[in-house]
Amino acid sequence: MSKEWLYPEERGLEKNFRTLRPQTLNEFVGQEKIKERLRIYIQAAKERGEPLDHVLLLSPPGLGKTTLAHIIANELGVRIQISSGPAIERPGDLAAILTHLKRGDVFFIDEIHRLRRQVEEVLYPAMEEWKLDIVLGEGPHARSIRLDLAPFTLIG
Repeated sequence: MSKEWLYPEERGLEKNFRTLRPQTLNEFVGQEKIKERLRIYIQAAKERGEPLDHVLLLSPPGLGKTTLAHIIANELGVRIQISSGPAIERPGDLAAILTHLKRGDVFFIDEIHRLRRQVEEVLYPAMEEWKLDIVLGEGPHARSIRLDLAPFTLIG
């Protein structure tokens, strides 16, 4: 038997749960100074026709960093790609994500402080120059190629 048949009053509740998370800065409760700064920041990026500059959010766990990342993407009208610092184990993992981002997309790294050093070293030129340096092979036969990336917004 389906759950819908047993509990018809619960039909549609799953959809309602998905809408509990704020989708816009106006729906986000509190943090008025931060919201006002983000509004200005987002509007300026839209008027320039450029991706938003990178954003670093600092707070204890559970205070809305992921929600704010979603809101920023929604306010910009772009896609969001989410990962976490511990999940990006190798530079190749990061490369797989970055090469699939489109211009202006938001890339949110939860627990960014837990990124491995070798991943960080690949991330920096991607953030600064929209370039990804990939090393192919090992030892004396190794060679490097440079890939162009679509400009994106990193939120961590």
